Amino acid sequence: MSRYTQAVCKLCRRENTKLMLKGEKCFTQKCPIERGRNFPPGQHGKKQKKLSEYGKRLREKQKLKSIMGITERQLKRYFNMARKLKGVLGENLLRLLELRLDNVVYRLGFAPSRRMARQIVSHKHILVNNKPVNIPSYILKVGDKIQLKDKMRDNVLVQKSLEKQSLPSWLKYYPDIYTGEIVALPTREEMSFPGNESLIVEFYSR
Repeated sequence: MSRYTQAVCKLCRRENTKLMLKGEKCFTQKCPIERGRNFPPGQHGKKQKKLSEYGKRLREKQKLKSIMGITERQLKRYFNMARKLKGVLGENLLRLLELRLDNVVYRLGFAPSRRMARQIVSHKHILVNNKPVNIPSYILKVGDKIQLKDKMRDNVLVQKSLEKQSLPSWLKYYPDIYTGEIVALPTREEMSFPGNESLIVEFYSR
């Protein structure tokens, strides 16, 4: 599967917003957006053109892909899955992404960024319902318990991330055993994706 290997701060500059891709750096003055570099990368970045309606939908879709670190093929698959669910299509799409294992690991504070969360999952440091799962795209459901293995609990980055932990109401955390539980489905207000999901629906429905 293809991976984005360039500087991820360029993605934030492209979208002119913080996508929280670098963990702690995103909260400091080292962030390019904080330093006023809120224009697209490249020699023509400052000469921004007005976006067409198609361009607005495209940028919203690209922003979601960048935040989650997924490919076009994966996002289309989630969109088709969301179509089969009851409810609002855009919210269903975001809910599926929110319930990915790597995203839940990030929301629990086990990692300072989704990129590190994917690495933790891939390296088999996570248990789901007491069983090891190393698939970042694994979709969780209400009642699932996510536990961090012992050898990662003293990791400096993990500890720093846990200090800044801010849980949504659909997650419950048991600090003594480094375990989180999904107690409800996330609502749109508590999802961690900025933007307008209806533009993404329009992009794929055209």
